[in-house]
Amino acid sequence: MVASMTAFARKQMELEWGSLSWEIRSVNHRYLEPSLRLPEMLRPIEPKVRETLRRRLGRGKLDCQLRFHASNDTARSLGLDRELLSTLTNLGQEVRETVGDAAPLSVAELLKWPGVLQEPEPDIEAIAARAMELFETTLDELDASRQREGEELASIIEKRLEGISRIVGEVRGLLPDILARQQALIEERLAGFREELDPTRIEQEIALLAQKCDVDEELDRLETHVTEVRRVLTLDEPIGRRLDFLMQELNREANTLSSKSVVAETTLNAVELKVLIEQVREQVQNIE
Repeated sequence: MVASMTAFARKQMELEWGSLSWEIRSVNHRYLEPSLRLPEMLRPIEPKVRETLRRRLGRGKLDCQLRFHASNDTARSLGLDRELLSTLTNLGQEVRETVGDAAPLSVAELLKWPGVLQEPEPDIEAIAARAMELFETTLDELDASRQREGEELASIIEKRLEGISRIVGEVRGLLPDILARQQALIEERLAGFREELDPTRIEQEIALLAQKCDVDEELDRLETHVTEVRRVLTLDEPIGRRLDFLMQELNREANTLSSKSVVAETTLNAVELKVLIEQVREQVQNIE
């Protein structure tokens, strides 16, 4: 299946201790290049995330962001550091005994003291496990998006391939007439010089021109490359680099066809070929 490297996916999970959400953006790139943004407490899962990406994706520049929001109910589970609170109370008493007019610490001031209020420690291992589960689910959505866009790219490419095949067929059909016209033109121009020129040399020149105009080999290779592109599009693996190479080969044959052109029809067909090949190449840049 053809997979695009351009896609976006977002998944969120609500749990009793809060919410997790993953966002993954993917664009085309020559290699697999992930960029991760994780909450500090979940930083230990980074190697697993990178390994999962290597296992599931071949190419693409990826921006992966994980967010964790604690539940609003966390405040209801706040506790007191009774030892610290007792220490602060005793110290306040000592101050009042030393400085007679010192006001006692209020309840609000005690609660604001750093460390007096304690939040329950989150179960990091449990959160990390659910984060990885959610990451796999988000990748599933990303992959589905890449597959859908890949199908669109394959459809566009197939239309261009049909155009290339049509042009190849037209040039092949024109070739006998082109060769005959060129031969007749040369014979007409040399008609007045036949007595002065060696007939064998004339035949050699005509043969050389016919050889130069003969693009059967280039047309055969163009058809072969088109067939190979269609075959590669059916493979269940990353195919972008292979398609990019085939685009280079198609372009090389189109250039050769253009260089051998001796009539306007072939030149125009070669130009149209190059346009179609470039359009395919642009689409191939987005394929994994």
